[in-house]
Amino acid sequence: MGLIETSQNTMPRATDPLKLSQIVENGLCIGCGLCRSIAGRGDVEMVMTPEGRERPVARRALDKATLAKINAVCPGTRIAGPPAAQVRESRLADTVWGPVERLVLGRAAEPTARFIGSGGGTLTALGQFLLNSGRVKFVLHVAASQSMPMRTQRRLSFDAASVLEGAGSRYGPAATLVDFNDILDRGEPFALIAKPCDITAVRDLARLDRRVDEHMRYALAFVCGGASDLTKSEQVLQRFGLSEDELKLFRYRGHGNPGLNRIETHDGRAFEISYRQLWEDEDKWMIQPRCKICPDAIGQVADIAVSDAWLNGGPAAEDEPLNGIIVRTKRGLELFDAAVEAGALEIKRESGIDEISELQSHQVRKRRAAWARLKGMAIAGKPVPFVTDLALRECALQNSPAENLAEGRGARDRARRGRLGEPPAVPRETVLGDP
Repeated sequence: MGLIETSQNTMPRATDPLKLSQIVENGLCIGCGLCRSIAGRGDVEMVMTPEGRERPVARRALDKATLAKINAVCPGTRIAGPPAAQVRESRLADTVWGPVERLVLGRAAEPTARFIGSGGGTLTALGQFLLNSGRVKFVLHVAASQSMPMRTQRRLSFDAASVLEGAGSRYGPAATLVDFNDILDRGEPFALIAKPCDITAVRDLARLDRRVDEHMRYALAFVCGGASDLTKSEQVLQRFGLSEDELKLFRYRGHGNPGLNRIETHDGRAFEISYRQLWEDEDKWMIQPRCKICPDAIGQVADIAVSDAWLNGGPAAEDEPLNGIIVRTKRGLELFDAAVEAGALEIKRESGIDEISELQSHQVRKRRAAWARLKGMAIAGKPVPFVTDLALRECALQNSPAENLAEGRGARDRARRGRLGEPPAVPRETVLGDP
């Protein structure tokens, strides 16, 4: 069984790597797809499960060496924070928020990117700037599936127009790294825009495959509220009496801040609900189990992490397009400064830890709770990720003993009842147009 960090990070690792089925059924999988890239398409298949999650299924028994490599990079079995040297040398190192070179409120300068993108369009603008300036050959990100627009697929964008087409938040499952080895085989400089856990996986892979650092020039993350199941989106369809094969468009948000959840059908009908209506019932958010124990949803190992800038994490209505921009590395700072100088980004004002903690108070609570939640899972006899360099114990010390005890007991009890695990991964029945 994997173990969580101590202050010295000296606990031993398990000798036998977890199988894919064990990673999935213990609620540790986030469906990034990197395991399939490592094992190969013929040995691992990604399936959409009845629960609405993309999960790996081994087509044959994987050898121990392959499983060991998967366990070394899977963001459900190993989660490493930023290197100690980066933390020491950063302009600011906060217990909760990690290393920070600069923290501002800003947005895309170009109005179209700002309007179409989520929040303030910062990640869209950065992706476009990287391509227009020739710093990278392509950007790896995600976008709506053209055949099934409620679903999300990885995309390689080679020009700014393609990046813009993929703008806007995607809340369902996304296997961003499903063919990452093939992408490295291209031997071309690229940038990755992805969830923090995807970037964690790639940073772990860099320890085993030098091509990652040779070719991935920038890693940009959004501050993540959790990846929801596809069944959450299917509930929206049920509200309007629609089926997935009727869809021409399914936009989660964007075209404003946050913008409406908009659905269009092939026969010309359109439906809209607000962001608040989409997420009004917290008991039905349907966030994947791995997200509930996430120790780093704030992108500490990215070069730049971008957040919404809503008080307490939610919009009162349509707000001014604006992002919190957390520059984490020296490389990220050089990119940020160049993007501002080129007119791709604009700064509203400087910000700080107190403000981002207020705007993203739920992320602060999650960071402070992670240590106790992982302890509770371990006490229940469940495997947990091996976590290093994320100051989880120090974050937990910001809670009262009673708060940590409640978090730990809650996770222990949920784990014992199976609420932090998943059923075995099997493919759901396909529908018309299912990829």
